[in-house]
Amino acid sequence: MVRLSMGCGGSLLTQQIVLTAAHCVGSSGNNTSITATAGVVDLRSSSAIKVRSTKVLRAPGYNGDGKDWALIKLAQPINLPTLKIAETTAYNNGTFTVAGWGAAREGGAQQRYLLKAQVPFVSDASCLQSYPNLIANEEICAGFAQGGVDTCQGDSGGPMFRRDNAGAWIQVGIVSWGQGCARPDYPGVYTEVSTFASAIKSAAATL
Repeated sequence: MVRLSMGCGGSLLTQQIVLTAAHCVGSSGNNTSITATAGVVDLRSSSAIKVRSTKVLRAPGYNGDGKDWALIKLAQPINLPTLKIAETTAYNNGTFTVAGWGAAREGGAQQRYLLKAQVPFVSDASCLQSYPNLIANEEICAGFAQGGVDTCQGDSGGPMFRRDNAGAWIQVGIVSWGQGCARPDYPGVYTEVSTFASAIKSAAATL
């Protein structure tokens, strides 16, 4: 889990590449303006690892609608565990964990300490009733019908993850968008990682 200086989250795809949301970054190319903070729950901790970006690679064809993923190459590797990404739809179900330093309530302030929560999978059919513009084959929804638990502003780009059959953590989503935060009948919408896994891996190889 990393915090990005523009106010987004991200995960370590490799020790030198952060996976985040396309809407968090500018266009692809050289970029030294982003600082990634890692290795801590408290962003003010003296043991925080801070590394600058060198390049951004935004999803090809991204236009603000779907395809909400991007990669950030760091100036040097961070010696921390990486989070593997789902390559099939096998784990697009069940209960997910989300984490970030974003607002703890709609309109709230960013957090100093990393927060996490658990949210249940919401089917495409159900999510389309809340969001007719959902791109079902590129996006995955999660949240409670009664609301109350959700990602929020500042959590964008962070991972939505669960355990795989071997008990290892696997990333199935990227925090993308939603109507407000934690509102009843408006689940969070996440980039469906398995849809883009091969594109993410080939893009990472070019970095």
